[in-house]
Amino acid sequence: MEITQLMLHPIRLRIVNAVFDGRPFTTSQLRERLPDVPKATMYRHVGLLVEGGLIEVESEERKAGAVERTYRLQRSRTVIDGAAAAAMSNEDHRRGFAAGIASLLGEFEVYLSGKGADPTADMVTYRQVSLWLDDAEKEALYDDFIVAVRKRLDHNPSRDRRRHLLATIMFPTEVEP
Repeated sequence: MEITQLMLHPIRLRIVNAVFDGRPFTTSQLRERLPDVPKATMYRHVGLLVEGGLIEVESEERKAGAVERTYRLQRSRTVIDGAAAAAMSNEDHRRGFAAGIASLLGEFEVYLSGKGADPTADMVTYRQVSLWLDDAEKEALYDDFIVAVRKRLDHNPSRDRRRHLLATIMFPTEVEP
């Protein structure tokens, strides 16, 4: 299965998001981060991501007669680059968008179901705003955004930090006929 096909699935997207920090993880640890995903489903999708080379087995350890694997995300392989995106059909983009929205809904439901979820105190936002931009302005906005995010991508977990999911969606709302 090619990378775009692997990434265009809501459960696999959630798995990639959950381990995007690049730290090693076991399936048990992953299930703690995604408690709503059934065990068999989790194992199946982790297996597909391993098969596709997006996740690698870092180590194996025998525990109580079973083999526990520790995995690591191959972050550089999870990016659908410009060439891959350009090769996607409109139907692929529909599926990718739907998978992304389904992934966000799943993550948001887990958050809201958690003890102590406080959207106001946690500064949860899901606002939409329309911008009038020419191509140069849109590119400058994108570049500014990427610079701001990259500065924070390599932050390590700490007592004061919680993992946050940032999702961006931008598309023209007017198209020429």
